[in-house]
Amino acid sequence: MELEQVVHSPEAQRQLYKRSLLVVIMSQIFGGAGLAAGVTVGALLAKEMLGGESYAGVPAALFTLGSALAAFLVGRISQKSGRRYGLSLGFIAGGIGAIGVILAATMGNVFLLFVSLFIYGAGTSTNLQARYAGTDLANEKQRATAISIAMVSTTFGAVAGPNLVEPMGEVALALGIPALAGPFILAAVAYLLAGLTFLIFLRPDPFLVAKAIAAEHEKQALEKKDARKVVQHTVNRTGVLAGAAVLILSHFVMVAVMTMTPVHMQNHGSGLSAVGMVIGFHIAAMYLPSLGTGILVDKLGRTFMVIASGIILSIAGLMAAFAPTESLFWLTFALILLGLGWNFGLISGTAIIIDSTDIKTRAKTQGSVDVWVAISGTAGSLLSGIIVGNSSYAVLGFVGMYLSLLLIPVIIWVHVKGRSKEVAEVI
Repeated sequence: MELEQVVHSPEAQRQLYKRSLLVVIMSQIFGGAGLAAGVTVGALLAKEMLGGESYAGVPAALFTLGSALAAFLVGRISQKSGRRYGLSLGFIAGGIGAIGVILAATMGNVFLLFVSLFIYGAGTSTNLQARYAGTDLANEKQRATAISIAMVSTTFGAVAGPNLVEPMGEVALALGIPALAGPFILAAVAYLLAGLTFLIFLRPDPFLVAKAIAAEHEKQALEKKDARKVVQHTVNRTGVLAGAAVLILSHFVMVAVMTMTPVHMQNHGSGLSAVGMVIGFHIAAMYLPSLGTGILVDKLGRTFMVIASGIILSIAGLMAAFAPTESLFWLTFALILLGLGWNFGLISGTAIIIDSTDIKTRAKTQGSVDVWVAISGTAGSLLSGIIVGNSSYAVLGFVGMYLSLLLIPVIIWVHVKGRSKEVAEVI
């Protein structure tokens, strides 16, 4: 299927839209397995190699900081050369980082561990940016649903990953590698496969096709001298800021609480299998509801779902704070709500950003926003370790609750401002 053929054929565009979603689904299954390694055992590996809970947030901080740089680069590469190259390079870099973590753990080299975790972060941000690949040829009423399809497919790998912690630990020990580095073996293979899937199968590139379609429409409008149909390349800055605020706050809260949960559980006698189970349920809640979330965001609206995200995340923080230390059930339930609230915030915030940009700036803007999302994750990881190290896990839960509630006044203010602008334009 040639690019020119797709540009001039609505039927070919529909076929490519469906095919692109299928490629995204395939890659996200692998990508989900890759990101689960760092989430599940990263903090435990740091605690083992560095000693002390205050350092437990360092791995998540490093790979989220690395994901910030990767988000910027993937966004720029995608804007210039298409999703295919941007996403494939990001995933392959993540796979190389996972290999570095394995070598660092085997050698006991802390410096190599830090560098490798930073590079490994490229897979995390690329896994998130892949959600945009399915939206390039989607219309306005399909966007949130397209995002959700990409995310729900991540569930298969992301849920399997934490539950393979113990088996992969045994594989690692058999190979003479520390058990906690075992999940990174899975991550290396998974990220490399995700990258190759995009590189081989995402043709023609849906983003490049969307750019070509927009250029063709603009050319036709100019030829007909119809100024009304000439594309105005503008960015709704209020919308972008609102979407970014939703993504940043929800991601900060989720990463902060999630990062310290394995350490909190281990300190109260839970084994790796229990940790893997809780994190598995959490990641399932992050991704599995996506298909329904996308439909709700498209049907009920972005504002409604952002408010729902703030409420659910605040309840999750409160439950984490009050959950009895010996109760696996209540802690699991709190982490499920944490994942669900993040899911609502991510899909609604992403949809707001797509609505607020056009094809000329979209990938670059998406990458820039994801940089700040990743930085918020870095801050959440570092601060979570400091908070728990100097106070308690319960205090961390309260902080998460208060920050989550900030989503509600932010999105209401943006909604009211948008309505006021619409009225002014009518008048």
